[in-house]
This record gives sequence, structure tokens and C-alpha cells, in this order.
Amino acid sequence: MKRTRIILADDHILLLDAIKNLLEPEFEVVGTFANGLALVEAAPGLKPDVIVLDIGMPLMNGLNAGQRLKQVLPAVKLIYLTMNQDPDLAAEAFRLGASGYLVKNSAASELVHAIREVLRGSSYVTPLMTKDMIGSFIQNLKRRKSPHILTLRQKEVLQLLAEGRSMKEAAYILNVTPRTVAFHKYTMMEQLHVRSSAELIQYALKSSLMAA
Repeated sequence: MKRTRIILADDHILLLDAIKNLLEPEFEVVGTFANGLALVEAAPGLKPDVIVLDIGMPLMNGLNAGQRLKQVLPAVKLIYLTMNQDPDLAAEAFRLGASGYLVKNSAASELVHAIREVLRGSSYVTPLMTKDMIGSFIQNLKRRKSPHILTLRQKEVLQLLAEGRSMKEAAYILNVTPRTVAFHKYTMMEQLHVRSSAELIQYALKSSLMAA
């Protein structure tokens, strides 16, 4: 029987190795990545069934990467493995196409089970967050209003600026012109009613764009 193809993405290399060792007896790990941008670029060619990814990653965070991946790989199952137990963050993940959400300190006991569940078509949320209310918890998550009024491209630009990249560097990473990055930056400042680059960065740091 064909083994399930899995991609792992996390910027903690030791954790990546540990997860790979945990999964390989049952699944085929076809790729590992340390940032969201590399993941988005390589995943379509690897034809994964499941992608296990962190939320807080450099260059492109897991939420933005997941949103991009669902556009090109609509059938892929996304399982977020994060340190963050914020329900708003989990809600955002499910709104953007996640099938599973669990926290890193329970990965050893839950991840294999979570993968089996999402492959069967179910959703999975760590019991640490649900308190025995799986079905209604996920429905409530999906109904929560998104904290973001920004587009996906704006969120990608904002993360890079918040990481300290110049507009020129951000343009190179995203393969757009510096003028396009500047346009997104000033549009965001207007939308968010902030007057300076520093305030814009503060917004990014407070929001789930830079989540761990």
C-alpha cells in the first residue's frame, strides 16, 4: 500500500529531526523546510498528502504559507504544530484551510493520531485546547471573526519588514518590485490607521503574523 507523503516545516532543526524520526515508521517524509517561503516553493513538486508546519517561521509564517499552499494544492491536509494555544490563532488557521492544530509539547503523543484523523477527513484539535468539546470547539473557531483586515500579500510584506528587512530586500524575496512593496506598506498604514513604520511593526508583533 502506498505510504502517506508528508512534508515538515519548522525553523527548529532538532525538532524537525525528532518529528521525522517519530513519523517515518508509518509515513514517508518527503521533505523538510526551515522557512515558509522555501516550503511554498518546493511543496507542489513533492506532491504531499499532509504538511505539518509551525506558525512562527522566518521569511513567511506558517499561516501565510498554508494559505498559499491551499491555493496550489487544494487537497493537501495542513496540520499546525505550534507552541501557541491562543484560540484566535487556531481560528485563523482553520479559516485558512487547516485540518489540524496541536501544540509542540504534546506532539509525541498526538501527532501520529492527528495525521490519521485528518487523512480520514476529520479535523483535529489538541485536547489541551478543546476540553472535550471537539466538534463544537472547531465550529466556534471557524465562526470567530478574523483579526486581520490585510490581504495575504500585505501580510507577507509586513512580516518581512517586521523581521528588519529593507523594502528592497522584501521585494527580492517576494519577487516583486520595491515600488510594489512600498505601495503595500503605505496602504497598510492607511488601513490600520498608523502613522509610522514603527507603529506598523508594533502591529505585526502584536498580531499572529509573528506568532511562535
